[in-house]
Formats: sequence, C-alpha cells, structure tokens
Amino acid sequence: MSTVPELTREEVQQIDAWWRANNYLTVGQIYLKSNPLLERPLTADDIKPRLLGHWGTSPGLAFIYAHLNRLIKHTDQDVIYITGPGHGGPALVSASYLEGSYTECFPRITEDTDGLAKLFRQFSAPGGIPSHASVTTPGSIHEGGELGYALSHAFGAAFDNPDLIVASVVGDGEAETGPLEGSWKSVSFLNPEHDGAVLPILHLNGGKIASPTVLSRKDPEEVQALLEGHGYEVIWVEGEDLPWMHERFATALSYAYGRIRAIQAEARSGAWDGERPVWPMIVLRTPKGWTGPHTVNHKIYEGTWRSHQVPLDGMKEDEKQLRLLEEWMRSYRPEELFNSDGTLTDLVKANNPEGALRMSANPHANGGLLTKELKLRDLKNYEREVTDETRGRVKAESTRTLGEIMRDAYEDNPDNFRLFCPDETNSNRLGSVFEVSDRAFMERTDLIDEKLSRNGRVMEVLSEHNSHGWLDGYNLTGRHGLYASYEAFGMVSASMTMQAGKWFQEANHLDWRAKTPSLNILLSSTCWRNDHNGFSHQAPELLNVVLNMNKAVGRIYLPVDANSLAVVSEKIFADKNKVNLVIQDKQPQLQYMSLDEAKDHVGRGYGRWDWAGTDGLGEEKPDIVIATAGDVVTMEAVAAAEIVKKTLPDLKIRFVNVVDLMTLYRAKDHPHGMSESEFTKMFTDDVDVVFAFHGYPGAIHQLVHGRPDADRFRARGFKEEGTTTTPFDMVVRNGVSRYHLVMDILNNARNVPAGGVQLYRWAEKQLQRHEEYIVEHLEDMPEVRNWLLGDFEAPDLERKASSDSHVQRPPLPER
Repeated sequence: MSTVPELTREEVQQIDAWWRANNYLTVGQIYLKSNPLLERPLTADDIKPRLLGHWGTSPGLAFIYAHLNRLIKHTDQDVIYITGPGHGGPALVSASYLEGSYTECFPRITEDTDGLAKLFRQFSAPGGIPSHASVTTPGSIHEGGELGYALSHAFGAAFDNPDLIVASVVGDGEAETGPLEGSWKSVSFLNPEHDGAVLPILHLNGGKIASPTVLSRKDPEEVQALLEGHGYEVIWVEGEDLPWMHERFATALSYAYGRIRAIQAEARSGAWDGERPVWPMIVLRTPKGWTGPHTVNHKIYEGTWRSHQVPLDGMKEDEKQLRLLEEWMRSYRPEELFNSDGTLTDLVKANNPEGALRMSANPHANGGLLTKELKLRDLKNYEREVTDETRGRVKAESTRTLGEIMRDAYEDNPDNFRLFCPDETNSNRLGSVFEVSDRAFMERTDLIDEKLSRNGRVMEVLSEHNSHGWLDGYNLTGRHGLYASYEAFGMVSASMTMQAGKWFQEANHLDWRAKTPSLNILLSSTCWRNDHNGFSHQAPELLNVVLNMNKAVGRIYLPVDANSLAVVSEKIFADKNKVNLVIQDKQPQLQYMSLDEAKDHVGRGYGRWDWAGTDGLGEEKPDIVIATAGDVVTMEAVAAAEIVKKTLPDLKIRFVNVVDLMTLYRAKDHPHGMSESEFTKMFTDDVDVVFAFHGYPGAIHQLVHGRPDADRFRARGFKEEGTTTTPFDMVVRNGVSRYHLVMDILNNARNVPAGGVQLYRWAEKQLQRHEEYIVEHLEDMPEVRNWLLGDFEAPDLERKASSDSHVQRPPLPER
C-alpha cells in the first residue's frame, strides 16, 4: 500500500505555484479577452463586453485539486474529480490546461501566449465553452450546470471500480438540495471488497449567490453530528493563512487516503467482519472568493456571498476597478508561473502527475475508453411462444422477461452491469435478478431480510435521484445498466434525465470523448395500470421530456409484449450515447408476436398487423386506419377492431402498431423517422387515423406534424383523468377504451355499412353499463376483465340500410 510522506518545503512551493497559476487562469477566463500575461497595463479594451462566470468557489476547488495531484504523484492512485459546485468550471478548465490535457483535446488552445488568449476569450462566450464544468471539460463526468448530483455520480463511478478513488467536492450551497442530502446515504451501499472509494469533501465557504449557506452558519458540532450520523469520519481543515493551510490540508488528505486504503486492505484480506466501514470525509472551511479582492466600493467581498460570481464588474467605466483587477491578477506573481512565451514554468509543472494519472486525462473520466461490450445471451433463451392460434389469447407479465435477461447479464458481466431501482425490483417483475445477486446493503441485516447482503449488486434505494445518479456515474465510467421506476415517479428525476441527454448531445460533437453506454430507463407500473394506487401514480410525463430531446439522443420504445420487450432490451444495451426510455407495464398482458415477428417489428419500429385489421386487405385503401403505441391502449384498440370487424365485416380496417415512437417523425426530422413512402404505406395520405396512444395525445400531433393531411389523425390518450378505480375505468375516463375507439372509428371511417348507428348506440350503452357495474361490483365487467382475442360475439343489432355512405350518427360524446 503506497503511503504519502510528510509535506516538504519544496512541495509546498510547487503546490502553491500550481494553485496560484490556476487562480490566475480562472480570473483571466472570467475577465480578459486579450493581454493574457499583463505584458502592458490593462485597458478597458482588454476586458470582455459581458462578464460571466463564478469566482467564489473556484479557488477552493483549485486548492483541493492541487493537493490531490501531490497525492497521486506519491501513490500512483487512480483518482477522478467531481465538482458539485459546478459553476466553478474555470478552475477545472484551468486544471486541465495546467496538466496539458486541455491542449491535447483542443489543439488550437496552445501552451503559449496565443493559446492563453484563446483560452481566456472562449470562456462563457459565443462559440466557446460553458461557464461550468461540463462535457467539454477534460476529466469531468459530471454536468455542473445543475446542483445536487455530485455524490450520487461519484458513488456510481466507484461501484465495481475497486482501484478508483472519486474525490467529490460538495458545495455548501449544493448541500441544501434534496438530491445531495439524500445521496449521503450512498455510503450504506459501497462495498470495500469490490468497489472503489468516494472521498467527499464538503467545502464550507459560507455563501451562495445572495445569502449565507445553512451549514456554514451551524455550529461545527451540529455539522459533525450530522455527517457522523450518515456514517463518516469527519476530518476538519479550516483557515486561510498560508502556507500553513497547505500543511493542514496535505495532512488531512494523507490521513483520509490512509484510512481508505486500510479499509480496503482489511476487506480484501479475508479478515473483514462485514460491518459497514466508517469512511473518511473532509470538511474544508475557507473564505468564499479566497485570494480575491477583499473589499470593492467599501463593501466586503472576500469571504461573503458577494464574491459568488464576478466581484468586479465595472472596469470599462471605472479606472479604479480596472487597476484593482490588475493588482489582483499580479498578486499571483505570474512571472513565477509563466515563461516569457507563455509556457508554464517548471515550478508549476512539477505538481502535475504523469500521463493517464492526471485527473483530467484519467480514462475513468472518459469512460468510453474503458467500455466493454455487454455480454448478452441469445434471445431464443427468453422467447415466449406465440402462434397464430395463441396470438392475443395468452397472457404474461412481460417485464419478467427483462428480469430474466438481466439475471443472465449479471452472471455473464460480474463487474460490468447493474440494475438501479427505487425499492421496486420485485414490484416491477424484475425479480429474476435475485436468483444471482442480492440487494446491496452495508448496514446491519437480520433474519427477516430477504436477498439483502453486503455482497449484493442489485441497487435498491428509495430515492429516484440516487438510483438515476448512480447509473449516470456507472455509465459515464464505461459500464452498463438500467434504471427502473414506476412511471409517475420518473418525473422525480426527470431533470437528471434531461441533463444526461444534454451531456450525450454535446459529447457527440467531441472526437476525444469516447462513446459510453446509454442511459436506459424502464418505466413500469404505468398510468393505465396504477388504478389501485390512484391519481398520484398516474402520469406519463417523462415521455414528453425524452420526446423533445435532441434527435441524436432521445429514443422512446413502447413494446407491447414479452418478445418485443426482449428485442428492445437487446437494442438499448448495445446503444451508445443515447437516452433510451422504455415504457411497459408489469401486469399480465396479451402476447401478440413471436420472437421472429418481434425482431422484424422492432427492427423497423412499426408494422401492420393484418390479423388485427381486415385480413386480405393488402394495398387496398382502408376505410379507417387504427394506430397504436403502448401496451394497454393497443389491447383496447385490438378489442375495438374486433368489435367492428365482427359486427360490420364490410368496414375495411388497417391496423398499425408503433413500438419505436420516433419513427413517426419525418425522416428529415429524426434519424429513425419513416420515409414518406413508408408513411403512406402505413397510414395512407388521406384516410383518417384513430390513434390510441400511451401518453398525452398532443405528442402524436407533434410527431406527425408535416405529414400529409396531419389533421386526419385523431389521437386519444391520457388526459389527466384518474382516481382509485378499476383498470378498465382508467381507459374509460380518458376516452381511450374499446368502446370510445369503436365510436371514433364510426365517426371517422370513409364508408360505414348499415348498422353503424346501432353499433354506435350499443357502444354508448356499454359505457353506461360499465359505470353502473363497477360501482356495484367493485370490478370490471366480465366481458372486459376476461377478454381474449376471438372471444367477442357480435351483438344482435337492428340494421337499417342507408343510401349514404356516411350514415347519420351523433358526434362522439366527451366525458
């Protein structure tokens, strides 16, 4: 085990020079567009027209980074750096520039005076880079534009990464967010035998954008008790006096590293008693805006919230502020940091680790470099038999198939795959994974616990934020996984999903960012089948979030049975740099396609089901097109088509199912979009389409915008009508039941045979009967509850001939 020797005077000089250089570059990025080495006095023309960035947290981030570099140099330890205060981005950009990796990634930013000018000019500017640590920042796996996710990302990166330490800085403003507060509990899931370590560093600098932070104003004893209660050994480092702060922090970091390595050594020696370790963490208290202007215009800035963003903002009009900025920058003694040509001095470079040990060049922070393809078994192992005789007549809990696929993925990829779920693995019928792995848990267990152990690798924690964040960190360090949640609660972490999409979108434009496994999300316990849980559990909104992502990133799949889910799962686990949203309910559902049929169907993303429509129709133009996307609404549409076919056999129906929602876009709008000719083959150019959709109906109108006569699409879906009720009543309340669809077909078909009016009235009566039945019997009508394809018997309707192909019929009623 490598140890860290005592800090020497020479190392203090090297660390301090590196830190000063970082601070200098940070200030330069915020303020300057020219004159990067102050070769002449600053003028107003050297100042950017818009001053954007965050100074206050940056010197603390740079201070920590400088000391981690020394640790790495002595130990050859793999370390990556996650910055919770993400708007300290200039400090991280500066760090990668000082380490040389920035120029390796962006060769135009050279290591000389010209390169410095370009580095400064591009920061938070048009055509440049963001103000926060982002995908463009070498060494980052954490999009810093939104606060709260640092620790969950850090722990995700450490799972199954036994040789990695993730240093995660938590800002005291960030510590006030819900996701961060919950993520302290991640320590209860980290196993020192086969996982790496996370070193949280809580940075108490006292202020957020306009007021003090809660933790900075608490008594230290309260902060200590809070963090110890979460399970950490708290190491305090406080002050601002130099060079003694270097000595204090180096000592604290050396002690924390020693504790981490001792915990791991014990766990990996076979002598571990299995109790959860007490992992070290550091609380660093330094002034906000440390080393910046202490006062500006007679107001205190250093150490207060006023230094949060841009302490000096009037240099173009105020010569006094301009001189203050120059004095501030010269205080870092740039002549000791840069040679006359703008290159770094040996004193600064002496604090850099070598090669891939540089945190900004560590391959764990560019996880695609380490990604191994996920091993998956042949889908034949999971096939549910479907024949022409059993189609639509056999039920299965389709998500169990995904559980079986993941069970084998766990076995075949013992350090490369995990399921992340908010305590709902069994509920969502994914429990087959417990045949090969327990749930991870490092707290005490007792005899009533099931499938719960320190060696488990199924990740269940009752936090959507933690589950999502863990998978983000796991993905971006090159591993595979899936996040499963109840559909309604996908919205709890929807902002994280959106941020992941933005990360992938930007990463696609960076050649040096190797592609990583996709973010895969399964939403089960869907709005249509959360009838028993009530209105709070009925919300398909995450679909709309992903629908509006960049076309290179967002994917939405709506499989309808077990075989189509199996094919979709194989597809998403092979994808890179995507957000794959899969929506399918866990309840028993009809099975429609054989595995070969599902492969063909999912491969295209859509297909005609002639068995559900009018057989033998071929290319003949139908009277109506029924389209579906989503499992429950597909069943309702299949039932509606059967009712119409058996009652009015002369009405010609084309039935189309869509499993890849993005295929409805035009080909020029999305890479999965149907061509014009394919769209016409499916939907015609002029026949009305009754579309039964899983989510909000407006999404369908968005998807088919620009298609021929788009107004002919009559979309029905969830419209925020729900309660605690029966399964069928959910589709009734939202107007997408089989009876509503029958009426919609009759209202919009080109030709309706005699008997159409009577069938319409019959459907109305079924809805009335349904309302009375569920109140009396507390369950759905038996012909609905027990319906299988082929069971419907046409009612004996009194038929009246009509000479008009459009029979007179009342408009479809709205509930």
